Amino acid sequence: MKYLSTFETAEKWGISHRRVSILCNQKRIPGAQRAGSRWIIPEDAEKPVDARIKSGKYIKTKNEEGGIQ
Repeated sequence: MKYLSTFETAEKWGISHRRVSILCNQKRIPGAQRAGSRWIIPEDAEKPVDARIKSGKYIKTKNEEGGIQ
C-alpha cells in the first residue's frame, strides 16, 4: 500500500496541510498512521466530510441561572 504525506494529501484534497494534520489527530482519516513525528495517509483514503458549522450561526442556549452555556 502506498502512503502520502500531509502535504501531498492536502494538495490532492484541496485543503491545507495543517487541516489534514488536524483530521489525523482527530482520527477522522481511516488508516492514517504516525511515522515518527509525521503522519502518513493511505493513498486511497477518502476526504472526511467537513463537520464544522457552515452557516456561521452558533446556537447558544441559556441555562437555568440565565447564563449562556
